[in-house]
Amino acid sequence: MFRTITGLARRQATKTSTPARQLRHFAAALRAPSDSSQPFTPDFFGMKDQAKRKATLSKVATDPLMAKLAKKEPIRVAITGPAGAIGYAMLFRLLNGELLGPDQPIILHAIELPQAMEALKGVQMEVEDCAFPLLKEFIATDSLEKGFDGVDIALLVGSKPRGPGMERSALIMDNGVIFQKIGQALDQFASKDCRVTVVGNPCNTNCMIAANNAPSLKIENFTAMTRLDHDRLVSVISQQTMIPANEINKVAVWGNHSATMFPDIAHSTVHGTPYRELIGTWRWSRYIQHEMTPKVQQRGAEIIKARGASSAASAANAAMAHTRDWCLGTNGLDWLSMGIVSGGEYNVPPGLVFSYPVHCVNGAYEIITPPCPMGAYEQYMMEQNIEELEKERDIVASLLPN
Repeated sequence: MFRTITGLARRQATKTSTPARQLRHFAAALRAPSDSSQPFTPDFFGMKDQAKRKATLSKVATDPLMAKLAKKEPIRVAITGPAGAIGYAMLFRLLNGELLGPDQPIILHAIELPQAMEALKGVQMEVEDCAFPLLKEFIATDSLEKGFDGVDIALLVGSKPRGPGMERSALIMDNGVIFQKIGQALDQFASKDCRVTVVGNPCNTNCMIAANNAPSLKIENFTAMTRLDHDRLVSVISQQTMIPANEINKVAVWGNHSATMFPDIAHSTVHGTPYRELIGTWRWSRYIQHEMTPKVQQRGAEIIKARGASSAASAANAAMAHTRDWCLGTNGLDWLSMGIVSGGEYNVPPGLVFSYPVHCVNGAYEIITPPCPMGAYEQYMMEQNIEELEKERDIVASLLPN
């Protein structure tokens, strides 16, 4: 049996006189979204979800980005690190219409480090040779001011990789400084309705840093990419059942984009059939804990071992799918996984960037309410992710204005 701690008990346990307590208290100063549903709406017969949907639709009805997309006006898309592996894999598909549609014009802002500008020049020449009809302008720059000037969508791909013998805390701090500057630049120069997708790792904490350093942008418009973990989970089920991936629904990834992530298949269906029925009730718990969860958690490490480098093409594909579904909406009511700023849902401390299952509707997202409460194992996995994200938050405390 798992030792679980409820959100209330965990918060009470941290009420000590140690410095750790003081660090945790600044979480109250983190930016967090307010509950979009009516506070006194009953949570039964779908009434709470209906209230959330109504609030969501009212928000996007006057959204400038949605209006520009509807009129097919050119959309300014910024991408950091376009000369890197992930950015390069993403760039040509983006300009071919796979991000916002085959008839949506794009003005591309390509932002690189000064030492990578020569490589970016070569990438720009390749883009010109493709003669993409959707590309209206290619702006290559190493200036954050010019790179984020008026952008509607920001794809934050570039980040510092982990070097040999480098401590994870040092990597988190080094990238935190980078994303602090990016957040400040977005705050000053980007459109106030800019959508931000953070891909560079550790993406949850990098997203939190950028969001808190861009107070003039909507907090709901900052997201971290956990779509790659989501797609890996779908792929595992597809291969095991020999059913196409588009027939697999209601999978979710909770928490941090790291080895502690929680892949959740409790409500998953395969061609309309509950996945639990295909595995079997007696085997179900062992299957989740000892087969499925480790397989998804360690997939990235397996790829690095096999090819000598981290995922690039699959990460680029996931980043584009994440942003496309967010901006254009999803087909039907299938679940997606997105790292979003918590408003306190599921006892996750407000302000942490946490992966939830969501529906995407016309440029906005809604956290899904599963049909039944979480069990002991699910609560335990959620707590592991909360604790890891709180530790990362404490490391970058000096980069968070409060």
